[in-house]
Amino acid sequence: MSVNQNTYDESQIQVLEGLEAVRKRPGMYIGSTSGRGLHHLVWEVVDNSIDEALAGFCTKIEVIVHKDNSITCIDNGRGIPVGENVKLKKSTLEVVLTVLHAGGKFGGEGYKVSGGLHGVGVSVVNALSKKLIAQVKREGKIHQQEYQRGIPQYDLKVVGDAEETGTTITFWPDEEIFTETTVYDYDTLQSRIRELAFLNKGIEISLVDERTDVSNTFMYEGGIVSFVEFLNRNRESVHEPIYTEGSKDSIQVEIALQYNDSYTENIYSFANNINTHEGGTHESGFKSALTRILNDYARKYNAIKDSDSNLSGDDVREGLTAIISVKIPEPQFEGQTKTKLGNSEVRGIVESLFSEKLNEFLDENPAVAKKIIEKGVQAARAREAARKARELTRRKSALEVSALPGKLADCSSKDASISEIYIVEGDSAGGSAKQGRDRHFQAILPLRGKILNVEKARLDRILSDTEIRAMITALGTGIGDDFDISKARYHKVIIMTDADVDGAHIRTLLLTFFYRYMRKLLDAGYIYIAQPPLYKLERNKIIRYAYNDKQREIIMQEFGEGSKVNVQRYKGLGEMNPGQLWETTMDPESRTLLQVSIQDAIEADSIFDMLMGENVEPRRDFIQKHAKYVKNLDF
Repeated sequence: MSVNQNTYDESQIQVLEGLEAVRKRPGMYIGSTSGRGLHHLVWEVVDNSIDEALAGFCTKIEVIVHKDNSITCIDNGRGIPVGENVKLKKSTLEVVLTVLHAGGKFGGEGYKVSGGLHGVGVSVVNALSKKLIAQVKREGKIHQQEYQRGIPQYDLKVVGDAEETGTTITFWPDEEIFTETTVYDYDTLQSRIRELAFLNKGIEISLVDERTDVSNTFMYEGGIVSFVEFLNRNRESVHEPIYTEGSKDSIQVEIALQYNDSYTENIYSFANNINTHEGGTHESGFKSALTRILNDYARKYNAIKDSDSNLSGDDVREGLTAIISVKIPEPQFEGQTKTKLGNSEVRGIVESLFSEKLNEFLDENPAVAKKIIEKGVQAARAREAARKARELTRRKSALEVSALPGKLADCSSKDASISEIYIVEGDSAGGSAKQGRDRHFQAILPLRGKILNVEKARLDRILSDTEIRAMITALGTGIGDDFDISKARYHKVIIMTDADVDGAHIRTLLLTFFYRYMRKLLDAGYIYIAQPPLYKLERNKIIRYAYNDKQREIIMQEFGEGSKVNVQRYKGLGEMNPGQLWETTMDPESRTLLQVSIQDAIEADSIFDMLMGENVEPRRDFIQKHAKYVKNLDF
């Protein structure tokens, strides 16, 4: 995968189109102008440095968040070429930073493998920054150019001498574009940078936050083996990680996997460092090989009887953590968001390489092989029990009232797009909610007590839980193999619990269930958390509600100093009468709902596992770390 030093110069930069549209429609290029899009600017700049590392010319990358939320990215690669572009009569650096689709990724010679959004990266960052300064150390000189909203402020100039090479990009996101926020989140940056360090072993990536004087450096000689160990750090592993790497037809494949004692499957696939959330040919090749090889092994040693059916893919993946990473010269991503790999040739290559390695591992480690097979056999038995339990919760094709749980107070509307269901803690709050709601579009499902912690149970046991069965039936989507989001009876599923420890626990149990077994509801944006008020303030029969301490103080000031204000601290939803509950928490005109979204599945999986899993130590550390941020905690 090495590239000749002389091949990366101005002749490798191809110009495909201009930048004009980027500021008009930024969402087309970075997904959104919210916090997610803001962070995407960093990924585009870092991706360019990673591409240099993949080509074998960069070993260190540093990302700095300055106090004013500007970002600097420094690498020790070869430096962006600075010679004149023959067609445009400008420096190549200026072309790369001002022309969309101008980069070393299109000629076929500049980079053998690259990530990023097909070369739009740095030019899009430049267009969406109020200011950007590029410095290139190359050919013994430091070259510099400054831009404002994508427009060069002066021609490329030499500002000093340099013995080494590399590129430094500093940019200030434009408030005119990022109207929601221009403040970077350290945890979001750290999570992706750590991921890139795992995926590219031996590359050192540092993150420095000058706002808080916090910094971290990530480098993993173990690469994705270290990644799997990191993901399983709160679980009891069954064996040491299995690792394989190989290449064929310029396609590089790396796979690491490790079984643990949980019941959840965590497979993360990447193509050229891009997280392929929807999978693709590399993931299907891996899954196919895993299922086939484990079934062959189980039959060979009579772990499965001749009369029994094969273990399913779900059976053999129970408790599996795996990373599949491929590097491809010409990746084909399906859809605008590049979340599914489409290269058909990749499936066979992955399947062949992994099959050989897994066969070898099983033969050399019979004790571990036995544990893995036993886990799959137990999962198959549980799956059959779950199938029978699922039949109890499956809705009839023509929905009848009798098919729904008795405690559900359904809405009259059959239009799922306007219908919403409140999952409410306790019969008392459920009673108030039923009386206070708008019956046309609001359904109420009260829960009696806490649902089962699904992090510690197989699906058959989960489906034996009365409250979970009632939820599945009411929502209408089915679960597991039967899940069908088009059958969702409500497009808003609103969790409404008390603002105390028990309420927070119930909320976490419900979110864990939705994340593990109805993830598509979260991905579709159907899950919400109600925000009931914490205080009722009354003065001279004027009633105001406060949703936090700050609002309470503001209202107290508005009521005036010295005036007698009756302040009631709500400890439970049941303390509100139906009218108050409607006015504060259920009326679409005045309520506040938090929409639950999962931006980082790897981080979410880790948090759910840590909060709800068997291991106590990580949970204690998490609580101690975050305790200082907790407010309004009731015991």
